[in-house]
Amino acid sequence: GSPRRLLLVSNSTLHGGGYLGHCQQHIQSFLGQKVKRVLFIPYALHDRDAYARTAREKFESLGYGLDSIHESCDPVEAVRKSEAIFIGGGNTFRLLKALYDNCLIHEIRKRVLEDGIPYMGSSAGTNVATVSINTTNDMPIVYPPSLQALGLVPFNINPHYLDPDVKSTHMGETREERIRQYHEEPNTPPVLGLREGAMLLVEGDKATLQGVTGARLFLRGKKPTEHEPGTDFSFLLIDSN
Repeated sequence: GSPRRLLLVSNSTLHGGGYLGHCQQHIQSFLGQKVKRVLFIPYALHDRDAYARTAREKFESLGYGLDSIHESCDPVEAVRKSEAIFIGGGNTFRLLKALYDNCLIHEIRKRVLEDGIPYMGSSAGTNVATVSINTTNDMPIVYPPSLQALGLVPFNINPHYLDPDVKSTHMGETREERIRQYHEEPNTPPVLGLREGAMLLVEGDKATLQGVTGARLFLRGKKPTEHEPGTDFSFLLIDSN
């Protein structure tokens, strides 16, 4: 089995709470006592210094040191030496382009899939953990060399998944319709719609839905299905393509 350990969070901030407040207990139980320092990757936001300050404050309050990769003169070496990796939210296209520009795709994959260091993502950081960023909600403000992402799991995620508002007069496509359009293309993998407050814990070949809200699963050619926290999604880890 794979040594991978992932905590893929839909969102960094839940209404009524502070940064990572809704998932801080999950973070502590995920990182445990062995991890002393976390390598933070703030590439999804423009102001990396401010972003690193926010993340550092939170992780230090949980008992972990935090190093931001943008402060390192050698990002590849920083990944090679890291005990755990956290990639935060922001713009997914900006994030993925920076991962390619800094030659980090292969290095992060190796550390997570072969060496088994914990990987945590929220929002855009969750998007890039999957097969591709085709199902992000973000605008393509920059042009990464590929939409292929880290591929730590063999399916896609749509963070911040929104259900249609029955009272709304907005006539644009719903999130469900957009995911269905993605699945009209051949050989597209499953898409897990993670609502705000939901997260997926992956430990080796086991995947479990956690958090306070459910998720909606989209399989190509099938009707979407609803799932509550506690759902075993391990079957998604078997590469269907």
